Amino acid sequence: MAERSSTGLLMMMLDPSPAIAMTLPAEVREKLAELELELSEGDITQKGYEKKRGKLLAPYIPQIQGVDPSLQIEHRIQTSSQVAPPGSKQNKPRAANSRDECFRSDLHTEAVQAALAKYKERKMPMPSKRRSVLVQSSVEACTPPDTSSASEDEGSLRRQGRIASSSPYQAHPSVEHWFNRVIQGSSTSSSASSTSSHPGGRPHHATNTTSASAATVLADLMAHTQLDNHSAPPDVTGLSERSVHAEHPQVASVRGLPRGYTHTSVMETVDGVPVNSRVSSKIQQLLNTLKRPKRPPLREFFVDDFEELLDVQHPDPNQPKPEGGEMRPLNGEPLGVVTNWPPSLLASLQRWGTTQPKSPCLTALDNASKPIYTLTYGKLWTRSQKLAYTLLNKLSTRNEPLLRPGDRVALVFPNNDPVMFMVAFYGCLLAELVPVPIEVPLTRKDAGSQQVGFLLGSCGVTLALTTDACQKGLPKAQTGEVVTFKGWPRLLWFVTDGKHVVKPPKDWHPPIRDASNEIAYIEYKTSKEGSTMGITVSHSAMLAHCHVLTQACGYTEGEIITNVLDFKRDAGLWHGVLTSVMNRMHVISIPYSLMKVNPLSWIQKVHTYKARVAVVKSRDMHWSLLAQRDQRDISLSSLRMLIVADGANPWSISSCDAFLNVFQARGLRPEVICPCASSSEAMTVAIRRPPEMGVPPPGKAVLSMSGLSYGVIRVDTEEKLSVLTVQDVGQVMPGALVCVIRVEGTPYLCRTDEVGEICVSSSSTGISYYGLPGMTKNVFETIPVTSSGAPISDRPFTRTSLLGFIGPDNLVFVVGKMDGLMVVSGRRHNADDVVATALAVEPMKFVYRGRIAVFSVSVLHDERIVVVAEQRPDASEEDSFQWMSRVLQAIDSIHQAGVYCLALVPANTLPKAPLGGIHISETKQRFLEGALHPCNVLMCPHTCVTNLPKPRQKQPGTEVGPASMIVGNLVAGKRIAQACGRDVSQLEDNDQFLYMQDVLQWRAQATPDHPLFLLLNAKGTVANTASCVQLHKRAERVAVALMERGRLNTGDHVALVYPPGVDLIATFYGCLYAGCVPVTVRPPHPQNLATTLPTVKMIVEVSKSVCILTTQAIMKLLKSKEAAAAVDIKTWPLILDTDDLPRKRIPQIYKPPTPEMLAYLDFSVSTTGILAGVKMSHAATSALCRSIKLQCELYPSRQIAICLDPYCGLGFALWCLCSVYSGHQSILVPPLELETNPSLWLSAVSQFKVRVTFCSYSVMEMCTKGLGSQTEALRLRNVNLSCVRTCMVVAEERPRITLTQSFSKIFKDLGLSSRAVSTTFGCRVNVAICLQGTSGPDPTTVYLDMRALRHDRVRLVERGSPHSLPLTESGKILPGVKVIIANTETKGPLGDSHLGEIWVSSPHNATGYYTVYGEEALHADHFSTRLSFGDTQTLWARTGYLGFLRRTELTDASGERHDALYVVGSLDETLELRGMRYHPTDIETSVIRSHKSIAECAVFTWTNLLVVVVELEGSEQEALDLVALVTNVVLEEHYLIVGVVVVVDPGVIPINSRGEKQRMHLRDGFLADQLDPIYVAYNM
Repeated sequence: MAERSSTGLLMMMLDPSPAIAMTLPAEVREKLAELELELSEGDITQKGYEKKRGKLLAPYIPQIQGVDPSLQIEHRIQTSSQVAPPGSKQNKPRAANSRDECFRSDLHTEAVQAALAKYKERKMPMPSKRRSVLVQSSVEACTPPDTSSASEDEGSLRRQGRIASSSPYQAHPSVEHWFNRVIQGSSTSSSASSTSSHPGGRPHHATNTTSASAATVLADLMAHTQLDNHSAPPDVTGLSERSVHAEHPQVASVRGLPRGYTHTSVMETVDGVPVNSRVSSKIQQLLNTLKRPKRPPLREFFVDDFEELLDVQHPDPNQPKPEGGEMRPLNGEPLGVVTNWPPSLLASLQRWGTTQPKSPCLTALDNASKPIYTLTYGKLWTRSQKLAYTLLNKLSTRNEPLLRPGDRVALVFPNNDPVMFMVAFYGCLLAELVPVPIEVPLTRKDAGSQQVGFLLGSCGVTLALTTDACQKGLPKAQTGEVVTFKGWPRLLWFVTDGKHVVKPPKDWHPPIRDASNEIAYIEYKTSKEGSTMGITVSHSAMLAHCHVLTQACGYTEGEIITNVLDFKRDAGLWHGVLTSVMNRMHVISIPYSLMKVNPLSWIQKVHTYKARVAVVKSRDMHWSLLAQRDQRDISLSSLRMLIVADGANPWSISSCDAFLNVFQARGLRPEVICPCASSSEAMTVAIRRPPEMGVPPPGKAVLSMSGLSYGVIRVDTEEKLSVLTVQDVGQVMPGALVCVIRVEGTPYLCRTDEVGEICVSSSSTGISYYGLPGMTKNVFETIPVTSSGAPISDRPFTRTSLLGFIGPDNLVFVVGKMDGLMVVSGRRHNADDVVATALAVEPMKFVYRGRIAVFSVSVLHDERIVVVAEQRPDASEEDSFQWMSRVLQAIDSIHQAGVYCLALVPANTLPKAPLGGIHISETKQRFLEGALHPCNVLMCPHTCVTNLPKPRQKQPGTEVGPASMIVGNLVAGKRIAQACGRDVSQLEDNDQFLYMQDVLQWRAQATPDHPLFLLLNAKGTVANTASCVQLHKRAERVAVALMERGRLNTGDHVALVYPPGVDLIATFYGCLYAGCVPVTVRPPHPQNLATTLPTVKMIVEVSKSVCILTTQAIMKLLKSKEAAAAVDIKTWPLILDTDDLPRKRIPQIYKPPTPEMLAYLDFSVSTTGILAGVKMSHAATSALCRSIKLQCELYPSRQIAICLDPYCGLGFALWCLCSVYSGHQSILVPPLELETNPSLWLSAVSQFKVRVTFCSYSVMEMCTKGLGSQTEALRLRNVNLSCVRTCMVVAEERPRITLTQSFSKIFKDLGLSSRAVSTTFGCRVNVAICLQGTSGPDPTTVYLDMRALRHDRVRLVERGSPHSLPLTESGKILPGVKVIIANTETKGPLGDSHLGEIWVSSPHNATGYYTVYGEEALHADHFSTRLSFGDTQTLWARTGYLGFLRRTELTDASGERHDALYVVGSLDETLELRGMRYHPTDIETSVIRSHKSIAECAVFTWTNLLVVVVELEGSEQEALDLVALVTNVVLEEHYLIVGVVVVVDPGVIPINSRGEKQRMHLRDGFLADQLDPIYVAYNM
């Protein structure tokens, strides 16, 4: 803009009359406008356009040859368009493609293009999506283009014109195009901007002129381009040396690979894990795109709750501050005194109805634009009287009149029936009833309908008036009555058509009183949060407002006015229903449905009726531009005032300019365009007066958007990209006092260069929110004060919710609304401005009808911007992603604000406001509830979340040594954390040691028929039993087979591959009898050989088994064709089946030389995916059985029920060893059978009256999920659990408190004691460390501060305090077991209630890992390690689990105070993020709570990114809803940014037999692209 003033403070551009700048004849301008339109609609090619345009302009170009070339470009562009008035920004109808709004001038588009060009094309990883999700699109996505519209209420114009043609677009504005644009200079006129919408379309002659300045710009740009290409991506991972392949992620080439093609495209990654390159290159791209978050310049921290340091956004020291003096309140001109002014609006109606009955009042049109009915003043008067009489006298319940004066009545009239509405409205006023006009509810679930019901209920509405046609269209119940809408009170519906109303008797006259402060009507308004309020307007305010409008608009009697607005509320009601009657004007009402069919209808009516005034919104002007070519013979010369009702909207200026440009040739005078500003509370706030009133010329301001974000007005000088052009909305209303106050806090007056909320004090504003006295006081009774705190006036002011300032000549400027205000990191952004930026991004056609919603949500103590857009039905994935990444960049450049979430939804799926716009608050609600169902989502938490706590850094050189720790604890009076179970040394039998095989042999002789085992099948019947002698004999046969058929030697390893049952136990003892070492292996799953068989093979190989014992069925399976596909079946060792063995006795049972000899190997896959086998000696085996016997008081007379997998750990010991050792009977329930019969285990417990039972978490989960609703049925089957004293969950993890509690709660009805359920704890080095047992105190629960836990500290808090984590002790420490807590780094002992690694010493510790890989040395210290200080003699085994010991107030059996052991989690599993230690289960718990459809969740890290995998239980449509919810909850509760969200089907997260998640397997599957995810979102 050549003549932009450069002073820092507010200098407005007051436009000279546009005529001066017009050097082109009108017909040339018109032809140019048509050309532009043809091009924008794709009716003409780019080449054709340039040719024709060149011809048209040729005669006028030489006139400016002798000018300095750099200026010349400026001029040429200015003249080459439809010559722009200097300072006007938009001078062309940016037809259909510009989306509805064309919002702020094309400069905006140009700014957006320039901003995007600044970014080099940064490769962002595209989200990947399953095909089925791509296909789903909204059912109504193919509706004809005119069904939707912009939000009428939000003032947004987002709507596409009806023309569906598209013009050829390029996906990227090419660099060359950008250079040309730089050379042209960012002119404010429209030819440069027209090129911006069509990257190819530059006027040729403008590009030939290069000037020195342009060349330097170009050189600079080239330099930048060079630099940008070579700058390496920021190294987020800290692994720069190895991430070489990260520099050029070649996603495209890999994307097309078929699924099973993973082997060839494997590459090594940072951790040496082979990965499919598609996934990892995407992640690598993601790392490359993660710019370090923009940090605020000065840092300071405030304490959130306790010690958590959240970065507090500190004001930028360089931010602009207001410098002007304090503003003075502004008075409107005095209200004129008119002699025959009526005492009330009804008096006016009576006067015209009786003196001018034939005078037309209102003409209604149908959808074909034909007038269907003209209501005269006489008819309005008589029909209103009839209705008033009927309402008061003919409606009664039980002989009581239904309505009394002052009652509220709902008016439910469609937008195409103004006549009936007007009659009903005045009928209510005459009857002294209070009309409450609302929208017609179409379905039971309309957006916001519930809130409207709430308003009606609070107003005490019992009657709704409507038309016959409308009543027929409402949804009906079975009885034929209108349904009661959700949240609505019960209403009586009354149809106001002629046949239902009666003529009043001659002597009845309605009371016509003088205007009083009684309520006249209630107008509804929807707040930012979505609640609906009723604004009450008194009779006197209604009259005063009519008076004020009459004076300000210069209305005269009998004028004709065209009204396009909704006549039920706002300006449509004020001008078209109230003020019109005051002045006996004739209103031509254009229904919304007609505007959709024929956007020109209002202009045609102005022409036909020679209307003097038209009331429209900028959207209506925009629509008419798109259709104006077909009309030659219309004239707008009769208009003296074109009132733009949403003129306060920053984008209205472009519609006004464009409209003037086109219609000036049709008689429209520039000065008749009168923008106005209004709000529901204050009614009309300001309006530009018609030209005949001798007012100052209109003004425009080009403001710096960055200044506005700090609430300061700065005329923009240097930064061309981010500016906002606003037009004034005229002068304050007559008789009003206006001031501008601070938005937050005390209502201080603003300074002259500060943006604030406009407040009005006048007799013509609303008086209250109905039934909401608190809010009323805040809004309708504000007392603005000066900086010294003195009130500026004794009159109360009404807040308008408009943000603006008073400019030169006392013109009012509005820059936004409170409803659209988003305060992000202390800066204010306007939702409408962000919408404008998003809509200016190419291709503009991408957004379906320009429907975009922008709002903010609060996450982690700050507002975050969310953008939701409807995409066109034909948009491809690539298009969507491309558009989304460009929108992010544009908003970042222009508003300097990061977008937190950008979501695309299918066309026509966002909730609609009454006139078709987007219902913002409902959209926000759906977003937060996870009910938006987007089809594409991009989250960018990395760039916009800048207030995370500082990462924790370990201070070098400040490590506290182990000695100091002990001293510190002693000084603090804390004991060293160690505990032990009952001492077993004095219980040692002095006889010789008993081996397990000896025990079985002895039992077979002493109590041969004593039952040891009882196996149940799925039906609950006994499938197999074994007494002592039977088991002994079976074991003998197996031993003989091993020696004779297998020719095995002593000490050979034998793999036992059996389903859970007695065979497994018998073969185990058979191996011991023969002197072999048994290894129990879970058999492969016949339906899933591919994944289960390799594990079997691996254990067999790793354990060096020389023989496999199994059943015939499994033997066939191991050698089958299917097996050959999964493993090499030729390399199996000898396989023997034990189904029918010869009855032979063994000559002698093998007796090991020492108890330290190996008894068996215990193999298990840990949660980190590592196969670990431990060696159990005979001594350890017997010690283990003895400890369990003592803890659980097991004797031959007892029965216990076991529902566990018998292959490893404590499950194996309970299933195979304990019964033989202690002599009790074990009822064996294979967990697999529960899949067909979930009640099997509990029924067995009840049937056998079992006191002690064991299960796993997966069994418990199956029971809670499968039987939760069936407790009644179980009770009828006599299932009674009152016999259970202890039910122990066998686990190697932190107790799952929620699961055990819900299990106890559900089965309490069946008699289960709330104290019965407890957990055990074991691990690889010692399979049973804790076990609740039958005596001793109940398990205790403590609450930890989760945030202290991340810093490896234990801080106990009260139950229910924020960030608290409940933790239950894992049962009692077993007899003979000693536990100590050691520091993981210094290996020194820790004090009571300190977090460290749990170390254990006990006779039943395993003796070491058994591996082939010769890594024994590596793990030697796991089994034999010593403390670095204190007791340095004892040998300990390290469990690899973090936990702490805490001395409780309880006493144990020996009378000592009880020490509780709390397990926090496995060290291998923990995630090190931001210098802190996180336990996956804590993050997973938060995620599962965030949405009802998340069935399960697992998290892991990959190159410092947190990956969250969620299983979706529900329709795939919900998949993308989860992305934002998961990101939000992890940020809020854990202060972590999620890097990747993967949504998968239920059952994808692998879980082992103990019910533990195999997170590392999952990670490998993800990286190898084997999860078949529904959606993968890479958070930017």
